[in-house]
Amino acid sequence: EYEVLNAFFSEYTKNIGHGGTFVRTDDPLEIGTEFVFSLVVPQLPAPLELRGRVHWRVTRESALPGQEPGMGIGFIYDSEVERARVEAIVERLMNESLGPVVSGKLLTKVHK
Repeated sequence: EYEVLNAFFSEYTKNIGHGGTFVRTDDPLEIGTEFVFSLVVPQLPAPLELRGRVHWRVTRESALPGQEPGMGIGFIYDSEVERARVEAIVERLMNESLGPVVSGKLLTKVHK
């Protein structure tokens, strides 16, 4: 859950827009597990529901000093239409919140 819209934008430009994200949790799922999860984003009327697959994990026991436990998730889209729909929602939010110049610069990083 993102309480601040800018935190979501930051995560999107670093990870989500590149096909995945890191989920912090003390109880990461097994590698290869597929699941549905929701991203609660301010200013969206409903959570973004996405399917994902665990690609890697860090348990509390295996975490290095300063490393948080959790799992690396790769998103699974049923089609390019679904991927485009999610991207359009995020891009609209970024334009409305940050303006076209700033959002354009951030989105250029995502689409490289």
